[in-house]
Amino acid sequence: MKKIAVVTDSNAGIRQKEAKELGIFVLPMPFTIDDQTYYEDINLTHEEFFEKQLNGAEIFTSQPVVGNVKELWDQILKDYDEIVHIPMSSGLSGSCQTAMMLAQEYDNRVFVVDSQRISVTQKYDVIDAKRLADQGKSGQEICDILTENKLNASIYITVNTLDYLKKGGRITPAAALLGGMLKIKPILQIQGEKLDSFAKTRTMARGTKIMKEAIAKDIKERFDDDYHNVHICVAYTYDEAPALELKKELEELYPGENIICDPLSLSVSCHIGPHSLAIAICKKI
Repeated sequence: MKKIAVVTDSNAGIRQKEAKELGIFVLPMPFTIDDQTYYEDINLTHEEFFEKQLNGAEIFTSQPVVGNVKELWDQILKDYDEIVHIPMSSGLSGSCQTAMMLAQEYDNRVFVVDSQRISVTQKYDVIDAKRLADQGKSGQEICDILTENKLNASIYITVNTLDYLKKGGRITPAAALLGGMLKIKPILQIQGEKLDSFAKTRTMARGTKIMKEAIAKDIKERFDDDYHNVHICVAYTYDEAPALELKKELEELYPGENIICDPLSLSVSCHIGPHSLAIAICKKI
């Protein structure tokens, strides 16, 4: 049986400590903050990130340096036969395409999954990949299984302010100004490779209600009207307390399910800012 390593990037929301506990490898995402380079969970904690963001720092995301990816793969392949590499969605970053091109140099020892996921749904791909590897699946088999399941996921995010979407060029300054005056809080959807506007609201409470209705509709129409077929997740930026309250509400709606509650990755947080709240679902394998 081949020894398979599972690699992801920190967009999956898996910290280095948790990665060791899971038996997987996490490539830290780089950030430029006020002209200095930082790496998520290496020399930049979530607390430090939000402190800088709230104080108005200029923050830019970028994809991992090819040399860093290659160095990690080379080190892993000293002890493993194959690698399954699960980066963030190709629709949200060029890092997936870069990894696919780099993998061509590894003579079918590295399999890159374009899962078209990020954050908690990407995390479940990583967990599934590790479980499949432990069951004896090859790198190619794991890649095929995850690819077949990749579109069976959605994330709904209620954003507390339009300021960071404006900074990232996701909306125009005029739209941000008008939205701010009207106290609009957009609800975004990440499904497949797209980040789209899903709805608008004026309160976080109403946004939470809309997100709960959205996943209920998904379960009914896309997942055989059986919530046991999906993983249900809560994610947040900066504030854990509202997320834990939402988790409790979902546990009452969907009894018996293990609902995880994790911070959104810093790459997502960079574009939506603090005080955002999300619900995600993805089909179980």
